Amino acid sequence: MSVNKVILLGNVGLDPEISYPQKGQTLARVRLATSERAYVNQNGVQVPERTEWHTIVVWGKQAEVVERYVRKGSKLYVEGKMRTRAYEDRNQIKRYVTEVYADVIELLGSPRATAPQQ
Repeated sequence: MSVNKVILLGNVGLDPEISYPQKGQTLARVRLATSERAYVNQNGVQVPERTEWHTIVVWGKQAEVVERYVRKGSKLYVEGKMRTRAYEDRNQIKRYVTEVYADVIELLGSPRATAPQQ
């Protein structure tokens, strides 16, 4: 048995990147920051704050919600699966990217809708 489940609660660092890879399909990529607060351990050593950045991939109707309401600074709750993919950059160097494919996304706080497109 194995489990691949990620739960994140953090702040959006940039406005989401929205694309439409196929007709009728919406894809959103969100950069989410999670932070551990600074603290002093039992030995009196100061441990600094640590921030991790995550790329969240959202498809379909949830991506449409992200497109409409999520902006830099939004607080999100995300549940999903971690996936790693490989690609070659323009210099033919193999690169690896780890992303979280969202199953559940919840906006925390009040949503801010964008102005309608004309």
